[in-house]
Amino acid sequence: MNYSIDWLLTRYSFQASPKVQQNFIAGPNHHRAAVLLPILSGANGLELVLTQRAAHLRHHPGQISFPGGRLEPGELSQQAALREAEEEIGLAPAQVQLLGALPHQPTSTGFVIEPWLALIEPPKEWLLQHDEVADLFHAPLKELWEERRWQQWNWQHKGKQLPVHFLHWRQQLIWGATAAILYRLKQQIGTPF
Repeated sequence: MNYSIDWLLTRYSFQASPKVQQNFIAGPNHHRAAVLLPILSGANGLELVLTQRAAHLRHHPGQISFPGGRLEPGELSQQAALREAEEEIGLAPAQVQLLGALPHQPTSTGFVIEPWLALIEPPKEWLLQHDEVADLFHAPLKELWEERRWQQWNWQHKGKQLPVHFLHWRQQLIWGATAAILYRLKQQIGTPF
């Protein structure tokens, strides 16, 4: 068995967590954000589309991330994820098949990220909004899921010890909320072997 769309659909629907709250209410000190985890069928099996944030951004400059951002007033998280993906990388909502929500991911900077897993039909050309996105790349799941690429360190923050995941992929270091979301997805759906 390999990393195929059928495998992903079977594993995600079988392992989907009933505890995911789609109408999550962030606390008064949190900002709600939504991200899209776009997966496509590529030359190397299933590939995840990741972006590199622009270096001048206030939050997480230069880090590897998913397309996404803050929710606008009255906006549902899945709407925000789709809107941000279209604005940041030119992925039209018609090219996206949402599979469902993943568990929320709080950050140390006061955000609660609401991730959405999706299968996509990539556009003929990615249209990056360079004010926010410096680069875009496709990362094969079979590479991202290799155990040798993962590390976990404990980080002291505001009197608490927090686990921080790090994923080494090619020349990229993926860490923070992006790595935490990927780690939880990896644990949730497993591998085809």
